[in-house]
Amino acid sequence: MKLIVGLGNPGEKYEKTRHNLGFEVLDKFLKDFESVSKTVWEESKKLKAQIVKIEWQPKKGKLQDVILAKPNTFMNESGLAISLLCSFYKISPEEVLIVHDEIDLPLGKTKIRFGGGTAGHKGVTSVMEKLGTDKFWRLRLGIGSTLKGKKIKHADKIVLGKFGRSETGKARELVKKGAKTLEEILEHGFETAMNKFNTR
Repeated sequence: MKLIVGLGNPGEKYEKTRHNLGFEVLDKFLKDFESVSKTVWEESKKLKAQIVKIEWQPKKGKLQDVILAKPNTFMNESGLAISLLCSFYKISPEEVLIVHDEIDLPLGKTKIRFGGGTAGHKGVTSVMEKLGTDKFWRLRLGIGSTLKGKKIKHADKIVLGKFGRSETGKARELVKKGAKTLEEILEHGFETAMNKFNTR
């Protein structure tokens, strides 16, 4: 079983902000995979997340049970929901994939990695603290370090800001690319997906 978690902040106030790209990628992936009637997220107060369970049948290999989740905690507390999900479904950290925005990558770039530091990302920091390890997978979605073309020193202003008009096209393509990357991971594994989608 795999757990794929999109990071973000709940509530209308944060919709379409850069910090919520993880949510958007999971929504896009689910819409591409399931019929509209099956794309409804189930609210779990116990697990502090919205959840959808799917079955993925690769062209080669065994049927996989996959849990998609969007934490209802705020970004800084993402680890709480993920630790509850791992405990409830008996999922090890190595089977967890976190999808999140990354300020250190240019807008539109992606990178899959296993383990390593947090690069100051508060959501990833929370996950690492609650799981007690850095040994989980991450799909990093580049948002860049500028806001409306201007270099910004304070990361919070960038991640909680929305994409400008000149950036919306790249942001839309990034969401599509993120969803395709999840498909590739489930179909062919992490190594193949890294070779195909990791960009500099």
